[in-house]
This record gives sequence, structure tokens and C-alpha cells, in this order.
Amino acid sequence: QLDVLRKLKPAELLISARSDPDWRPSDTTFAADVTPSRGPLSGLSAALGVMKSTHLLALAIDMPFMHEVYLQSLCDQIEPGRGVLPMIAGRTEPLAAIYPSEARPQFEAALSGVEFSLQTLTRELVQTDRLTMISVAQSDESLFCNINEPTGLTQ
Repeated sequence: QLDVLRKLKPAELLISARSDPDWRPSDTTFAADVTPSRGPLSGLSAALGVMKSTHLLALAIDMPFMHEVYLQSLCDQIEPGRGVLPMIAGRTEPLAAIYPSEARPQFEAALSGVEFSLQTLTRELVQTDRLTMISVAQSDESLFCNINEPTGLTQ
């Protein structure tokens, strides 16, 4: 995933996790998940809190088929104060999306509440005009496939 992101020549590379991973390359910045851990919501909130740019391109580690051409197409659709949120069959894809820095208060509010679903939060961000939903072409749906075990790459 880092190699894919590097091809986009980002201003910075962030890695969010509960603790700083031993394997983290020196050209990345660690963003400690906001505690208590609320899964990806904590990681995205942490990254929004430390980033220096106007937008955060989030890419989950378990999407090995995603490529820089598709991510660049997402980047080409951002606007000031507004990111992009891919959608497949009525379900948002919040872990391969771009968030504006202005979304940070809504992430913090979600963390202090009782609803930790990224589906709920991203729909709220669409309603408040912080995200534009885009439909994923059927030919690109496989890019969003989650692989959680190495054996999943050979199936």
C-alpha cells in the first residue's frame, strides 16, 4: 500500500495504528489511534489530527488490489473543503476515500458518541457537504476487495 501511495507523490505519508509498528518506514509519520480504540474511526481521526495537508487519502492495508491510477482519479475529484467517497451497491467505501481536513470535528464528535460506524459518519459527511459520493464502476469493484489472510491472494 505504501508503494501505491508513494506513486502519487503525497506531501506526507501517515500510518495509523494502536502502536508504532516496528516495520514503519522512516519516510512515514506515525499517528497513534485515538483511544479508546474504535477501529478505523480512531485511526482516521488520528491521521486527520496530525496531517499537514488539506485532504487525507485513506487507504486500508487490506486492499491489495487498489492501484495508483484509481486513487489519482479520486484525487482529481476533490474540492476545497470536500473529499470523495466511493460507493458500491449502496454501501460506502470509507477506507479508500479522501477526507477534507474540515471533517475532523465530525470525526471527533463520532468518537465521543456511541455510534462508531464509518458508514453512519460518512453518510453524515455527505449530508453536510464534506464528501461527494461517487459510484464505483463495476469494472473497478475488485479494487476494493478486502484480503485479511495471505491465502486470500491465491484464491
